[in-house]
Amino acid sequence: MPRHALKHYLYIIIFGTHTKAGRAFDIALIVAIFSSLAVLVLESVPSIASPWKMELRYLEYAFTALFSIEYLLRLYCSPKPSAYAKSFYGVVDLLAILPTYLAFFFPGASFMGVIRLLRVMRIFRVLKLVRYLQDSNILLRSLLMARRKILIFFSTVGILVTIFGSLIFVIEGPANGFTSIPKSIYWAIVTITTVGYGDIVPQTHLGKALASLTMLLGYSILAVPTGIITAELNKEMNAHKTLVKCPNCSRAGHDSDAIHCKHCGGELAEPDKRIVKQ
Repeated sequence: MPRHALKHYLYIIIFGTHTKAGRAFDIALIVAIFSSLAVLVLESVPSIASPWKMELRYLEYAFTALFSIEYLLRLYCSPKPSAYAKSFYGVVDLLAILPTYLAFFFPGASFMGVIRLLRVMRIFRVLKLVRYLQDSNILLRSLLMARRKILIFFSTVGILVTIFGSLIFVIEGPANGFTSIPKSIYWAIVTITTVGYGDIVPQTHLGKALASLTMLLGYSILAVPTGIITAELNKEMNAHKTLVKCPNCSRAGHDSDAIHCKHCGGELAEPDKRIVKQ
């Protein structure tokens, strides 16, 4: 088989899902990913890892070799290898095999192989669920649009926990467990997020009053980022609606990829002829 024909054949199988061979390859890949994660999890359990240490290690090496060959084949048959290597999936594919190689120099790095779980996102292509990714894109755009407000929010929270941490350090002091301002700031973060580990507790009446104020403030703060993200998400969802009216019931507000009216079930206009809100 000529070289260009072989590359094209491999490309259809490895990158495509419209053929039986392509679907079989992706399904086998997903099974291998889950199997390698199972090996990784079992290796972290002492009661299992001790008697089966070498077997699990060899399985991990085998999966790493398999994924390395797959990565090299993707680079080989890709029309633009550099574009694939810089893409999201390309970076994830590379990071999925690096931990095992790094473990030779940094023991314990192999457990970072859990990043292989990101590769399971390919199941969206295999099961024809790509349109569901559009919803995740809406959520991602909402987070990006709200990034400045969220940054300001976290900056304000950072200032507050520093102030409350410093105050509780002055009020309680080392005698009650608040041995430093960083440790006191840790207490303020735990308290303001309403986690409450209880490893450091104010003992004085003034310290308890400050802790009560911090906890009440925490409940108020938790609602802020939720409101910001919800508002941006609502904007994105409204922007994703179409102005096209159903020819049957004359009602608008359908999703941009809708084929039938959500109110009466009538057929809508073709997607390329619709007007989308901006």
